[in-house]
Amino acid sequence: MDAATMVLVLIGSGFIGFLFAPLGLGGGLLFAPLLHYGLGWEIDGALLIVSLGLSATVAWGSGLRHRKEGHVSDERFKQSLWGALPGAIIGVLIVASMSGSFDLLFKGLSLIFITWAIIKTLRSKTNSVDDEREPNIIPLRAGVASGGLLSSVLAIGAGAIYVPVLRAYGGLESRKAIGTSLHIMMVVLPISILTHFIALDSSQVDVLSSNLLLILSLPIVVVIAANLGARFGIAKVSEQRIMQLFVVVLIVIGIRYILDLSSNVL
Repeated sequence: MDAATMVLVLIGSGFIGFLFAPLGLGGGLLFAPLLHYGLGWEIDGALLIVSLGLSATVAWGSGLRHRKEGHVSDERFKQSLWGALPGAIIGVLIVASMSGSFDLLFKGLSLIFITWAIIKTLRSKTNSVDDEREPNIIPLRAGVASGGLLSSVLAIGAGAIYVPVLRAYGGLESRKAIGTSLHIMMVVLPISILTHFIALDSSQVDVLSSNLLLILSLPIVVVIAANLGARFGIAKVSEQRIMQLFVVVLIVIGIRYILDLSSNVL
């Protein structure tokens, strides 16, 4: 890997962390294709580990800021872990069972999730003044369990699932749902990374070890950018503009996935 490519990937990762940390999103929908197309990595356990690690740094960089400002529900956080953690482990088992044939599944599921994220984003309306309500535990845990599973399979933070679930079934207002979502990621993502690492084969371990400098540099850049984003992102760039950019990037990634899937089918 040449120095120019490494610098571009570092800049791209920092850009993702800065923009999406204020919205409670880990950025995995963007980190995974950045590594796949930017560095030419295969979509396998090694790529998922790095993408999950970057999503985790966004979650930690922004989550600690949200806790400092009091935007976290510890009660909902603890209740949610009972669903999110088992879901994440099941997701890793699915990936490990599909060794060598995971690329098509990943891109197919990503297209579904990207479509859902675009529709949800375009329909969403900012509303941060809702009153908190009592939780509905069973759908709360089921919802975050699906988020945990998709987190491990698609290498995403799953904030796009956790936040609406915490609002609809956890009874949280918007900002506290975002902070709690980030805290779920802060626990679930490291567990998912560790479980994926245990399931790696020797060739995937070689990919990680041969790119160690980049892998160690990426989280440093992202956590700094995520913290800056949590402090200044919304103040300098409106949430509406960020989400518009998010949709444009998702559309570009979705088109590329469609082309890849079409080339494999034809």
